[in-house]
Amino acid sequence: MSTQCKEYNFLEIEPHWQSFWEENQSSRAEQNSSKPKYYVLDMFPYPSGAGLHIGHPEGYTATDIVARYKRAKGFNVLHPIGWDAFGLPAEQHAVKTGTHPASNTQNNIANFKRQIKALGFSYDWQREIDTTDPKYFRWTQWIFLQLFQRGLAYVDERPVWWCPELRTVLANEEVVDGKSEVGGFPVERKNLRQWVLRITAYAERLLADLKDVDWPDSTKRMQEAWIGRSEGAEVLFKLENEALGPLKIFTTRPDTLFGCTYMVLAPEHPLVDALTTPAQKSAVEDYRKKSAGKSDLERTDLAKDKSGVFSGAFAINPINGARVPIWIADYVLMGYGTGAIMAVPAHDERDFEFAKRFELPIKQVVISAKPKSIEISPGKFVGGAIGPLKEAFCEEGIAFESPESGWKKTDPSGERCDLNGLPTQEAKKKTSDWLEAKGLGKKTINYKLRDWLFSRQRYWGEPFPIVWVSEADYRRVEKARAGSLPSAPVTFVSDGITHYALPLPAGALPLALPDVQSYLPSGNGESPLANETAWLEIWFDVETGAAVPASQPRPAGDAWVRARRETNTMPQWAGSCWYYLRFTDPTNASAFASPEALKYWGVPDLYVGGAEHAVLHLLYARFWHKVLFDLGVVPQCEPFTKLFHQGIILGEDGEKMSKSRGNVVSPDTIIASHGTDTLRLYLMFLGPLEAMKPWSMQQIEGVHRFLHKVWRNCIAVDGAVNPKISATHADSEELTKLLHKTISRVGENIETLRLNTAISTMMEFVNAMQSESLVSRATMLTFLQLLAPFSPHIAEELWARLGAAEASDGKTSSIQGTPWPRFDSAKLTATEVKLVFQVNGKHRGDQLVPVGLAQEAAVQLARANSKVAPHLEGKTLTRVIYVPGKILNLVVT
Repeated sequence: MSTQCKEYNFLEIEPHWQSFWEENQSSRAEQNSSKPKYYVLDMFPYPSGAGLHIGHPEGYTATDIVARYKRAKGFNVLHPIGWDAFGLPAEQHAVKTGTHPASNTQNNIANFKRQIKALGFSYDWQREIDTTDPKYFRWTQWIFLQLFQRGLAYVDERPVWWCPELRTVLANEEVVDGKSEVGGFPVERKNLRQWVLRITAYAERLLADLKDVDWPDSTKRMQEAWIGRSEGAEVLFKLENEALGPLKIFTTRPDTLFGCTYMVLAPEHPLVDALTTPAQKSAVEDYRKKSAGKSDLERTDLAKDKSGVFSGAFAINPINGARVPIWIADYVLMGYGTGAIMAVPAHDERDFEFAKRFELPIKQVVISAKPKSIEISPGKFVGGAIGPLKEAFCEEGIAFESPESGWKKTDPSGERCDLNGLPTQEAKKKTSDWLEAKGLGKKTINYKLRDWLFSRQRYWGEPFPIVWVSEADYRRVEKARAGSLPSAPVTFVSDGITHYALPLPAGALPLALPDVQSYLPSGNGESPLANETAWLEIWFDVETGAAVPASQPRPAGDAWVRARRETNTMPQWAGSCWYYLRFTDPTNASAFASPEALKYWGVPDLYVGGAEHAVLHLLYARFWHKVLFDLGVVPQCEPFTKLFHQGIILGEDGEKMSKSRGNVVSPDTIIASHGTDTLRLYLMFLGPLEAMKPWSMQQIEGVHRFLHKVWRNCIAVDGAVNPKISATHADSEELTKLLHKTISRVGENIETLRLNTAISTMMEFVNAMQSESLVSRATMLTFLQLLAPFSPHIAEELWARLGAAEASDGKTSSIQGTPWPRFDSAKLTATEVKLVFQVNGKHRGDQLVPVGLAQEAAVQLARANSKVAPHLEGKTLTRVIYVPGKILNLVVT
């Protein structure tokens, strides 16, 4: 039943139909359907206290249009929504107010849900998920246990931001210019025990399988750059203090070894303390303290001033025996490669700047072309001077001074690696082969990708389903629990005691968070969970996972051991790594999804979200999915086969929206002033979906007027059906053809997400209808079906007002349940085209002519045309230029 509004009263119409859709579960995906499936998914939101911003409904509207269109095309559509609800802001709020993060999170979810429902999105609310729900994170913990069992999870000492004054670990976003956001206290990097996931084991597959997905090229390039595959060589440099063993480095340019004039270690490198000479000890320690306050991004910024300190130690270049000084500098990171580099300043920008800064030698060993004064050929070299470099030469070229001129006099055995005259690729291969033959190195592949630091020293996150036990207890249960343990135990050492990680049995999941007295960190770097002794220190049943506080007597039975729970929690990434799978079977209590649901729904056919998630979220989800694929629990090896990034909406001033600029647009405000349908239509009409575009209140008025025009074409001022709509009227051939063209174009544009073009096409059709004195009811209803995915409320209302919603059983049938209109391809073929007449290249007239008109007939029509004829009178036709269906140019003298 419609609202019976006389005017286009969106404030009454939109809530009415939203209630109707919810009551009738109009968007519910069918179980066990014989229909083809279509799974369309938005990147689910973090429910912040600020609520939805205008960027959220942009992407959500696009997917909703696709979902509604696909339903009309006969697909069983899965279009779900959920909440990525663990996160730092909720915990910060808890620290300030003492309220449980769950309370604040649920309030935020309720607000988001209200806003989303007001936007009329056709989500299947029966499948709503929340990553903080124990029924959900039970399976997040289960997936972690699969990673643990396969040796893909381990513990390691890793640097975090530590504030000595606050005695707490800080997240990156809580550190501003080297100080805590709260209080402005200095922070430093401190090593703490962390869980780490071995994502590097999947580096090659993560890279290779990008060819199988339909993603924006820019996103693929970002993933490739983050993974950072490099082919090169590991090289061993002897240290003068041979007791310390060789220093291992990785280089992509082994051909430049002869140009190595110094080496650099990361300040965190484990050999720094051992190789630093007493004279340099103080300077090195001071430098390491300063470096501890810098982020990796700051350290590797090419624009920053280079800093470093000499260790006092030397290494020996394996290719020529040269003595090479070893420096400590923070532009080298411990997490990439080996944490040590050979510096070749002539052929690396950062090394060049560092060498200039500290007046270190710069030796060129690659040239771009053969200078006239130098003869270069493999195995033969006659020296000559090349002027000092003004900048590093980083391109490929020809090996030079490799080794230096006259080397055969000092090394008559000829055992050195002679690269002179070889092009770079040949020189790289020869160097690697030579190093391998001498036992001084080997060819290898390196990745920029680092293993994933997977723990946080926070309360509000998924607890790790791990307890720590003694070696004796671990060995005692090792055989009984062999199927759930990694081949090599996961351990850490504290106060000289080795602790062993023991997983909870799957039947003991979920492991929920305990209620805590305080959300403040423990003060020693551990999370607030470390303060909850009754939860932390336990007697643990290794068979069932049951636990009792260690303050109580040990229960009877051999299965009980003394244990300590893990105090770290998982990062927010954990819940978002697999949520798209849970949507396929969200209430399943025995698996994260049934094999049948996973087989039918598979992975999203379309995944839409912001480009800011182009690297980490997508990379982490792909990693987890590939592990699940290897386990045989998902049938595809990639989680998102088709990906689309919506563009950013700027403020009216052309700047990024922010509260400080005062240019933020609230969806609630626009819905109240113009209505949801106008907002949805305008967001899609702004420009190409992927483009960055500014908001404009002036342009939204134009879209609002368009919907008023649609209303007036259907409803007269007295609220009755507009008398121009006739059930018996036969539309003109021109309007009929335009209708079929509109059906074709709108469908094609939805398929390709050219949604702004689809709206323009519908606007053209409404203008054509308005110029008609009568329009058939069937034509108007067909148009409303095209409009419905974009502006569903007004389409639903007018559908009902025109009598199309009256079902035989007396109930109201929705426009959503009607099949998508079909077009007649014969009506898309034009029978006439406009032919432009020119005389000596100047436009003189035009005329509609039959398609395929012969040249002779076209010339006759031009001669007879009243506007063209005067320009031909008394003149001789010397040439005819004819492009059928476009131009006829008559050349006369």
